[in-house]
Amino acid sequence: MLAVAGRPPDTAAWAIEMKWDGVRAVVVCGGESCRLYSRNRREITDSYPELAAALTESARGRALILDGEVIAQTARGAPSFALLQRRMHVARPTAQLIASVPVQFYGFDVLSIDGEDVTVLPYLPRRDRLDGLDLPGRLVSVPPYWLEVAADRMLEVAREHHLEGIVSKEIDSLYHPGRRSPVWIKTPIRKTTEAIVIGWTPGTGMMAPTFGSLVLAAHDKDGLLTYIGNVGTGFSMATRRSLRARLDELATAVMPFDATVGGRGRGGGVHWVRPELVGSIEFREFTGEGLRHPSWRGLRSDKDQAEVTLPG
Repeated sequence: MLAVAGRPPDTAAWAIEMKWDGVRAVVVCGGESCRLYSRNRREITDSYPELAAALTESARGRALILDGEVIAQTARGAPSFALLQRRMHVARPTAQLIASVPVQFYGFDVLSIDGEDVTVLPYLPRRDRLDGLDLPGRLVSVPPYWLEVAADRMLEVAREHHLEGIVSKEIDSLYHPGRRSPVWIKTPIRKTTEAIVIGWTPGTGMMAPTFGSLVLAAHDKDGLLTYIGNVGTGFSMATRRSLRARLDELATAVMPFDATVGGRGRGGGVHWVRPELVGSIEFREFTGEGLRHPSWRGLRSDKDQAEVTLPG
């Protein structure tokens, strides 16, 4: 189940959770093991073997389906999507990588308990059932929710703790698998969006071996790819080198859409790529013509390009 973006409703009929800056994961536990899946149904168990082991330990042999977030924390305890990037694209991490970038699973919903479908229960009874499972343990947490607290106050708390924002959930809402529903509303402190990488421009100086900027697009209301801007900041040199290798593999002579590219199109030396990579972008504003002050946050291997739409 997915949330829509918007202002939080400030009424007693809604609960508030914090928005964690990680990647969504559904956990399926049965018998002697638990397996993790991304929101686009890719199995990611091998990327987080320590979480699979910890969840198996917490499940204690019960058959469970859980919904939650895989996060990596900075030294000050704030979830960091940038830090998680070092883990989320590694199929089989080494012991050294696991030790240097520890991850946790934050479970915020339960869909099935020993074969019983609990998606048909309202939010609060589901949360009671989740708490009753007594899951918290090594690397596994069940974060709290708040009732009858002003949404603006919760946004301020999120800001004070360097969190991504809040998610408001209607207390009588059922769980609708695979749907983006207005009974869940996400309110990020920073504006973020997903974008499809469709090309790159050459770099100069130190950037010459990699790229200057990435050309970004998203699907409009008719499903057509539309240019939304270029992003040239937010990359480490290691990220630039890794991305350039991926871009070379996806090179194509065909422009992915029939439009000029914001003054950097056919005459701007753009190298086109097949529209397969999805990135997470932080930005200040989307004017309709392009993103203002965009910054790269990382690749989203858990998002399919077909579901990337215009910001807002």
